[in-house]
Parts: sequence; structure tokens; C-alpha cells
Amino acid sequence: MNPSSDEPCLVSLKTACALTSLSRTMLNRYRAEGRFPAAVPLGDKRIAFVKSEVSEWIVARIAARAANDNTRKGVAA
Repeated sequence: MNPSSDEPCLVSLKTACALTSLSRTMLNRYRAEGRFPAAVPLGDKRIAFVKSEVSEWIVARIAARAANDNTRKGVAA
């Protein structure tokens, strides 16, 4: 069963790490600093992330890189 694009989809910590190319340690550090989407608690020792929020975080990081590159090169954004 494939969820439709408007249905929320949860991904594991391991999958969030794979999607972002972050280690578990770095992802947890970003979470603690409020620099990564909040986890959804699933049980006593299980969390997940909303996939669309992780995707938005990735897009924002790419956009920040592009903005930083343009600033560094002296190009107007």
C-alpha cells in the first residue's frame, strides 16, 4: 500500500540519517540545538520523523548553500 502524497509519512532515525547524509550523532546534535525537525515519539525507545519535514530541511540547506555561494561571489541573489 503506497501512501498518497498528501498523507503524512514517517521515517526512522536511520532513514533520516541516510536521507540527509548525517551521522546519528550529528543528527541528534542538530535536534538538541533545534536545527532539525522534531521527532515523533512512537514508543518508549522509538522515534520517527515526518518525511516531508526532513525533505523541507534538505531543500532549505541547499537554498542556504546557493545563497551563501552567491554572497561569496558578489552576485546579487
